[in-house]
Amino acid sequence: MKKIHLNIEDIFNIPTAVTYNPDVFKSIYNVSIDSRNIKKNTLFIAIKGERFDGHDFIDDVVKKGAAAVIVDENKFKKLNEIDIPVITVKDTTKALGDVAKIWRSKLKTKVIGITGSAGKTTTKEILAVLLSEKFKVNKTIANNNNHIGMPLTILSTNEKHNILVAELGTNHFGEIHYTASILSPDIALITNIGDSHLEFLKNRKGVLKEKSALFDETIKRGGKIFINNDDKLLKKAGKKIKNKVTFALTEKADYKSKILGYDKLAKPRIEIKHKKKIFNTTLPIGGEKNVLNFTSAFAIASELGLNDLQIRKAIKKIKTYSKRLEIKNSRNFTLINDTYNANPDSMKSSFDVLNRIKSRKKKIAVIGDMFELGSESKVKHLELADLINKSGVDEVYSIGKMMKLMDKGLNGKTKIHQHFTDRESLKSFLKKLDINNSAMLVKGSRGMKMEEFVSVIEARKN
Repeated sequence: MKKIHLNIEDIFNIPTAVTYNPDVFKSIYNVSIDSRNIKKNTLFIAIKGERFDGHDFIDDVVKKGAAAVIVDENKFKKLNEIDIPVITVKDTTKALGDVAKIWRSKLKTKVIGITGSAGKTTTKEILAVLLSEKFKVNKTIANNNNHIGMPLTILSTNEKHNILVAELGTNHFGEIHYTASILSPDIALITNIGDSHLEFLKNRKGVLKEKSALFDETIKRGGKIFINNDDKLLKKAGKKIKNKVTFALTEKADYKSKILGYDKLAKPRIEIKHKKKIFNTTLPIGGEKNVLNFTSAFAIASELGLNDLQIRKAIKKIKTYSKRLEIKNSRNFTLINDTYNANPDSMKSSFDVLNRIKSRKKKIAVIGDMFELGSESKVKHLELADLINKSGVDEVYSIGKMMKLMDKGLNGKTKIHQHFTDRESLKSFLKKLDINNSAMLVKGSRGMKMEEFVSVIEARKN
């Protein structure tokens, strides 16, 4: 099997590139932006990050045997001192994307792109587990889904991989268009359209416009689109798409799932109907939202040729993912760690899971602000208060400027609630709170660092 590599013609095709020492060029088999990960035949791209500037490590990577370096034309002046090829460009971050696009053009791998307002990382992980029963799979590591993470994911894919499952993230217009144009997917999935990043994307129509760039790039390639028919905006968008597969929990669809019940830890028993076939299973992850996440992954895996036996075998390997509806059961309480991030839709899903845990007498929520909601922030936090009022949660403890507003919106149904203005006070309170025989949810946006409160609670296990 011929190894994927970059040749000198590929380097010449990088926009704005000027190549010095091209006569000593050797084929490139690896690309890195981390000076610690340099090995033979590696191209190093010097990128300026928040903490480090790759240009400061050029001497190091040359000593380690880098095959070539890409540098900013305005930042690097020691061209005469280096005896390997030096490629200067106007923007090294853009060059990373350009190199990844060239690498992508050489891949015979089937590429799957996943985005959405919620559930994209979980769906990506589920799908990768399913497909690994039949294929050699590469995937986005963690949630490295931005203008740097996406190119690096592509560059980590090689000739041995049959499938790449890639996650695309955004919070500004144009970001999905950029990363999707590099990814050039054969299959695309948008999990849902929700109230995420409204500070920049304005409203759900703005979210749809931004996320739909993934569909546009896939359609250009003649690829297949997977549509969530339970999402009104996506269902409407899907009507114009010919090469598509639909899935749903409530609406009609090619793959139609149904919840048959839940176990004591909110793990759903489901069935999925496709044509005349029915597939039954109990999911190892909790909550209604994960039914749709699994259904979409099931649909893609089935369309790629996995049979029921392979999927059943893979389901046993699916696990809860760190800080994403991660349910931990101890003797005296059950903890739902959903601290990775928060928006109104994921808050709703988290409270759904909390309310479905029947093995505990008391329900407690510890919640922090939802960020990036822009002008909708006040409304969405008040709507959360309405949701909690209807949920039957016994106790709510909150932190953050907007959660103070939410706390004022709680009525008599939530008998005990308190807002905290500083983190240490809440931590001290949680150390003494009666949590015996309780189910506890901890959730908030990434910037709220709610995992610190999880640590306080976990220290009380017995």
